[in-house]
Amino acid sequence: AAYRQRNVIERCFSRLKQNRALATRYDKRASHYHAMVTLACLRLWLNDFPDTP
Repeated sequence: AAYRQRNVIERCFSRLKQNRALATRYDKRASHYHAMVTLACLRLWLNDFPDTP
């Protein structure tokens, strides 16, 4: 069970690191980095919804 939970977290970080700014830590200020993480999470969350007309 612990491995399964760890795997979910690792896959989430892998999907977040597809965003170049997060992977390279382009933003040096913590507030800017936090905003980029928030935007990346929102983008992943919105991509999970199917398109509805």
